[in-house]
Amino acid sequence: MYLTHHETPGGSRWACDDRFMSAKLDLGLLLSMPREVIVEILRNPWRKTRAAGALLPPLDPNQEVWAAGVTYLRSRAAREAESSVADVYSRVYDAPRPELFFKSLGWRAAGHAMPIRIRGDSRWNVPEPELTLVINRHNEIVGYCAGNDVSSRDIEGENPLYLPQAKIYNGSCALGPGIILATADEVRDLPVELAVLRDEAVVFSGQTRTSMMKRDPVELVAYLARELDFPHGVFLMTGTGIVPADDFTLRVGDTVRVTVGAAVLENEVRS
Repeated sequence: MYLTHHETPGGSRWACDDRFMSAKLDLGLLLSMPREVIVEILRNPWRKTRAAGALLPPLDPNQEVWAAGVTYLRSRAAREAESSVADVYSRVYDAPRPELFFKSLGWRAAGHAMPIRIRGDSRWNVPEPELTLVINRHNEIVGYCAGNDVSSRDIEGENPLYLPQAKIYNGSCALGPGIILATADEVRDLPVELAVLRDEAVVFSGQTRTSMMKRDPVELVAYLARELDFPHGVFLMTGTGIVPADDFTLRVGDTVRVTVGAAVLENEVRS
């Protein structure tokens, strides 16, 4: 099942497998339910009218997006290379406790075909393609979407305490194009691909698989939920295993395409 969020003349509406829901859907309420109830609800109340209108981010405005870092060996190497305190990232990669940080509220996230941004006070900006878990209030993985954790590597590398400024700003979080219902087992080995197009030519591409993560998705969810309640569900970006070379930086006008499993998210870079 594929759940998408659309802009329509009557306001935002959710659709499942390209059909509108017969009543407006409260995603937060849906994610407050157990997984089997969510599946049962989505099987039934859909009109056969094909959904129309621009895609919106696949979450409600007040839902939270969190992120995990240094979950792939490639990410550890990149952050060690950019940082003046490289051993911090080596210790995070090997530690029992993962790196977790708040990324965005739903109203600040960009959806498919919406613009993303690079900071005006940064000279080294990269996309980070990530499996993004959709989690209900019972801390069950109920689905996934593609995510782009846009980051300013020079700001992050200058000082680990600058991580929020490197990761959290307008246009730095993209999710979409919709929610693909899936279990924890079904997200453990998905293909992840990144392509950056500039003047219609591919200037960077890479690929990995979620099975290359050192940390299991269920483990990441368990740590996130240790001392936090998410009564309306939560989205968790799980880290990147694809990092461009040090001489690469995003430019205004680039198009970034992130593919995770069956989800393809594409955004243009704006200043």
